[in-house]
Amino acid sequence: MVDLVPASIEQGVLTLTFNRPDRLNAWTDAMGRRYFDRLAEAERDPEVRVIVVTGAGRGFCAGADFQTLNAIQDGSYEGEPDRRPPTFPTTIGKPVIAAVNGACAGLGMVHALVCDLVFTAAEAKWTTAFARRGLIAEYGLSWILPRLAGQARAMDLLLSGRTFTGAEAYELGLVNRSVPGESLLEETVTYARELATHSSPASMAVIKRQVWGDGSRTLESAESAAVRLMAESFTRPDFAEGVASFVERRAPGFPPL
Repeated sequence: MVDLVPASIEQGVLTLTFNRPDRLNAWTDAMGRRYFDRLAEAERDPEVRVIVVTGAGRGFCAGADFQTLNAIQDGSYEGEPDRRPPTFPTTIGKPVIAAVNGACAGLGMVHALVCDLVFTAAEAKWTTAFARRGLIAEYGLSWILPRLAGQARAMDLLLSGRTFTGAEAYELGLVNRSVPGESLLEETVTYARELATHSSPASMAVIKRQVWGDGSRTLESAESAAVRLMAESFTRPDFAEGVASFVERRAPGFPPL
């Protein structure tokens, strides 16, 4: 069985599906390389404007595969981790939306939260899990969680490693929407199509870079950079089309990225 379902593109939306359902889509080096390869290909593909990532079966991603963890523990691990870090989706110039359909644990939670937007099934089970495995907050989660949920809540989730639902993930501010599982993919793709149809690809790419990058800037530095980026946006065809489509009360025809 392939560990990533062949991608499909509809109305500018590319859907990628982790496909190890018998293992709740637990992460392997091979699956990670294929996933990041698909993201890189999507960035180059002018037909793709938004990317949706989900999981097959009952899980989104249950974290690192236990065979990998056992091999690390006994010293027999011979894998080849991807040179691209888990935060790689943040560098893709197109919106990446996670549709968390089920188990989302440890490394799987990292891969959900490095997406730009997250929709979850209300009944999906989430957990950081790290402290219960003798591990630490991996791959920047100690940076992401406090910014989404606040330090106190982040400490709770990381120190306890407790399991919580998608509904609570929404209450904590980790996700954008919590919906019944049976309607998750439909709602996520519908939202993605709205972005693909009405939002400028160039604008989304710049905004994404601003949001992920400005966290390390001062307010003054972010404002100064925004002035320069705004001046650049005035020179792009997207600006002229955005204004014209608004005045003419029609859907915009933005050029691909």
